Amino acid sequence: MKILVRAKPNAREEKVLRIDDSNYEISVKAPAKEGKANKAIELALAKHLGLRPYEVEIVAGHMAKIKVVEVAE
Repeated sequence: MKILVRAKPNAREEKVLRIDDSNYEISVKAPAKEGKANKAIELALAKHLGLRPYEVEIVAGHMAKIKVVEVAE
């Protein structure tokens, strides 16, 4: 299943906000450098959905605010 994520790096706190079934807004403390924020987003979403980290992967938008994430079903 693919979902859209609006990324907010360098946030004060980490949080996952579900907008609807396929749209999320994720704030992470990690900076948007060297893929650190992307990794933190994958981990935060996996934790929120109750999945293992390897079951969540950013497939598009690695350098954009809006990312497409593939989630295992």
